[in-house]
Amino acid sequence: MRVIGFAGWSGAGKTTLLARLIPVLVARGLRVSSIKHAHHAFDIDHPGKDSYAHRMAGSTEVLVASAARFALIRELRGEAEFTLPALLKKLSPVDLVLVEGFKRAAHPKIEVFRAANARPPLHPEDGAIRAIAADIAFPDCALPQVALDDIDGIATLAMSLAISVEDIAARAENGAAQR
Repeated sequence: MRVIGFAGWSGAGKTTLLARLIPVLVARGLRVSSIKHAHHAFDIDHPGKDSYAHRMAGSTEVLVASAARFALIRELRGEAEFTLPALLKKLSPVDLVLVEGFKRAAHPKIEVFRAANARPPLHPEDGAIRAIAADIAFPDCALPQVALDDIDGIATLAMSLAISVEDIAARAENGAAQR
């Protein structure tokens, strides 16, 4: 399993990009999964649903299953947030995992940049950024650059820059050891 991240400020178009990128990667014969980091409380379960009642009653995990899919909801209830390597271990094996967010983690990332956001680029301060997908050019930057709407180019970059799950874990361990 190989992993590549997509990082950028909110509003840069990361989710839109991944929604366009995933079908291109699947068409190339890859099995793809994704991990999305949320910076805020989120809920995939809602009042009135049986699973919500189970969770609110105190279940640590609730697994909802049907013939079409299953979802596992885990309440951390004060536990530390899972690291990216720990979350990757929870996925079934696939060819490529796309990580949206986790912009401060050490895995290789493609920066998603939109000038209209009026936010500074991440790549000058983040050595884990290996390429840029943007709606403008960065002429003084040596990183590979591709237009935000060049989905085939981004797919090629993503496949070439992805590293193994084992390498992600090693980078995380090295980062923790250096703190």
